[in-house]
Amino acid sequence: MTTLGIIGSGHIGTAVATLAQRAGVQTVLANSRGPESLTDKVAELGDQISAGTVAEAAAQDIVVLTIPLVATREFPAEILAGKVVIDTSNYYPSRDGRIPELDSNQTTVSELLSAHLVGSRYVKGFNNIAARHLPQLARPAGAADRSALPLGSDDPEALAQATALLDTLGWDAVPVTPLAETWRVETDTIAYTAPYFDPDTTDAGGEDSRPVSAESLRETIAAATRVDTGARTV
Repeated sequence: MTTLGIIGSGHIGTAVATLAQRAGVQTVLANSRGPESLTDKVAELGDQISAGTVAEAAAQDIVVLTIPLVATREFPAEILAGKVVIDTSNYYPSRDGRIPELDSNQTTVSELLSAHLVGSRYVKGFNNIAARHLPQLARPAGAADRSALPLGSDDPEALAQATALLDTLGWDAVPVTPLAETWRVETDTIAYTAPYFDPDTTDAGGEDSRPVSAESLRETIAAATRVDTGARTV
């Protein structure tokens, strides 16, 4: 079975690790503080998840890179060479600083990171959803209420591998290609987080999500309009 490396132990990294545990996918979780800082977290997640170094996580079959954009741009690309890498990053100027080529809409976050992670098999994913909705909405293949996530890539084989991983984790995939079109699922578009929220069904356990079928997500992505990234303040 495919092994998974997750670099970044924040909300999205932990949510993906939760899905991997449920699906029986052996996963190495890493962060910049070292494996010792993850002892309690991996014990809570389960026996399919182990703590490792960044290099150990990067050595797995598929790697989810889920760190802030400002850190991703300085990440040592060489350790991911040849790997299918699913990048979850979004642009938040208040955290990442102003990035002129993004502010001017000359490029997308995905294209920017793909150019930096030269040598890797780049895929954009897990970037348009609140972390808690990942485990809330995961369903077995064939379930009537199964939800979908977008995956962006210019590499058909990498896209196929990422799609297979999503299927294992309980999600359908909607391709967004080429990477130049991934602005459609970036921050502040209609495809960003809102489709998965159901404000009318919030309960005491925080279940505020609603299923989003592949067909519905595809329609939302097609209807998206490009936002003025340069006007973003958060």
